[in-house]
Amino acid sequence: MKITGFEKYGTVRERLWALRRVRRLRPWRRADAGMVTSEYAMGIVAAVAFAVLLYQVVTSGQVKTELQEIVKRALSARM
Repeated sequence: MKITGFEKYGTVRERLWALRRVRRLRPWRRADAGMVTSEYAMGIVAAVAFAVLLYQVVTSGQVKTELQEIVKRALSARM
């Protein structure tokens, strides 16, 4: 039998009341359910930085030329 300290209370109602009182006294811990505002902000900053980097790579001269070549080949292909 596990001793919880509530054995001195006789009825079920008294035990539940005592358990609720103890739970109010100690801080309630809950699982981390998601991100906080600062984590969302850091995620947005990282996403914007990645988008800027990707935009600069795609609009660079060599990549732009390669993409145009691919589009020209695709449009001139016979079906």
